[in-house]
Amino acid sequence: MTQATPVKVVTANSLIEGDVVWLAKDGSWTDSLHNANAFTDKTDAQAALEQANLRQNEVVGCYLADMRLGATGLEPAHFREDFRRRGPSNYAHGKQSQG
Repeated sequence: MTQATPVKVVTANSLIEGDVVWLAKDGSWTDSLHNANAFTDKTDAQAALEQANLRQNEVVGCYLADMRLGATGLEPAHFREDFRRRGPSNYAHGKQSQG
């Protein structure tokens, strides 16, 4: 069995709203994982992370997150990332209150 090519995305939290965001192909921040720029090259991913870390007036806590390509596009490869995109778990508000 062959292993899928590892995919990385740059993720952070929006400085003002606190929402989880991902770096899009056009360099903007998106709140939709499906619009995130998926990197298969480690050097490109690292360069994008370094540039994102310079944008401290927009986001905090930038890092590379592991993803996989699923039937509907990008999917978190780890529970932590799936949990982060759903929002706080202590009570329903924001993304959780929308169903």
